[in-house]
Amino acid sequence: MTQTYHIQAMTCNGCKDSVTRAFLSIAGVQDVVVVLEKETATVTMDTVIETSIFKQALPSKFKLVGRVAVAEIKEKTTLNTKESEPEVSKLEQLKPLFLIFISLFLASLALNFNDFSFKEAMLDFMGLFFFVFSLFKFFDLSGFASSFAMYDPVAKRVPVYGMVYPFLELILGFMLLSQIQVPIALFVTTILLGMTTIGVSIALLQKKQITCACLGTVLKLPMTQATFIENSVMIFMAIFILLTHRSDRFYFDKCKCVCCVSYARNPRILPQ
Repeated sequence: MTQTYHIQAMTCNGCKDSVTRAFLSIAGVQDVVVVLEKETATVTMDTVIETSIFKQALPSKFKLVGRVAVAEIKEKTTLNTKESEPEVSKLEQLKPLFLIFISLFLASLALNFNDFSFKEAMLDFMGLFFFVFSLFKFFDLSGFASSFAMYDPVAKRVPVYGMVYPFLELILGFMLLSQIQVPIALFVTTILLGMTTIGVSIALLQKKQITCACLGTVLKLPMTQATFIENSVMIFMAIFILLTHRSDRFYFDKCKCVCCVSYARNPRILPQ
């Protein structure tokens, strides 16, 4: 069954995400759609849930006034039908993400155009990925943290993790582009994105209609299979480089220690 509630004191997307997360935490709630402009939250539930339970779940700053009558909802829907914009397809909604990925791909190729190396290009792509995606998150750090906590398993339990995450991405981007402690950066990348991918997978399996926080709150991207593929590609590249880097000179000629300098001069001698 579905019921719509009138909620006061919602002022931003962070508020919207907080209300959505609070209602989804209630047992029996399948889906929540919050409309900020109308101050409403439409809840789909398995069985009837008392209004008092929703009031208790809400953070103290919000006030659940009561239920919105079905007739009122139908009237508003009828009045707004002609004025409403046509529904945008998920492919159209994900267009900014695709354009960013294409731009990063072309930039990584350009950086390695004269002396192309597949692994170097992958490292540059990953570094640029973290730089660009962290930048979008910094535009609305608190809003990102709220959206991120809706599906990331760590951010759900440790709220401060959502505030720190963009800084971690920025550091990883710097390490990968500068090729500083690359194996460590790749290992951390695998762990961070691996945990997020678990949360994304659960959200997709439960068919939750939530916003993907990969580009912060600046661009409203739906949580789709594209988010899963995006993280999986990054994890694959990180693991691929980690598993193959010992078989070539890729890292040894970057390091200035005695062993690696010797190996760079004579590749037949593998440093112990």
